[in-house]
Amino acid sequence: MTTNTSRLRDSFGQSHSSRLTLVGVVGFAAAVAAASQIAIPLPITPVPITLQPLLVILAGMWLGPVAGAASMVLYLAAGAAGLPVFTPIGAPGIARFMGPTGGYLIAYPAAAFVAGALAARATTFGGRWLAAVAGMAAIYLGGVAQLSLLSGGVARAVQAGVVPFALLDLAKAFVAAAISGPRRRRIAK
Repeated sequence: MTTNTSRLRDSFGQSHSSRLTLVGVVGFAAAVAAASQIAIPLPITPVPITLQPLLVILAGMWLGPVAGAASMVLYLAAGAAGLPVFTPIGAPGIARFMGPTGGYLIAYPAAAFVAGALAARATTFGGRWLAAVAGMAAIYLGGVAQLSLLSGGVARAVQAGVVPFALLDLAKAFVAAAISGPRRRRIAK
């Protein structure tokens, strides 16, 4: 007689759940890469508008904190290796991490982790929205840190890296909370 666990294992010893998690990790890395290809430059800042933050937050909320962060590490590794996964605006490869958007990018794994960890405890729409906002705040923290080094001050960094995007990113957090659904069954924990 076989157990439920052994029935879920395939010929390679992997469970259905771990394969699904792997697909989710790769899928979200690819989705962020695809979203980066549509970038709207703004004349007042070196940071373009993209849908990447929404997908970073969703990665954490759907995959869970660890797998969500892993998907963003995979995305960053692909970009650092020179694959065309970053926005078409800016330096290629690992040099992107030194530019004005580098801090945002580096914060992606932390943002997915924060959003995923908080969303796992959220039982209401408001709780999920706050989890998404906290994830966005983690992205902003990284972005402002990098921009302040490049621009010479925190006030300038906030003006260029937060003010033009804050309302739109609050709306993206709203969408993430709505899409993630109440007590949505997560792919991984």
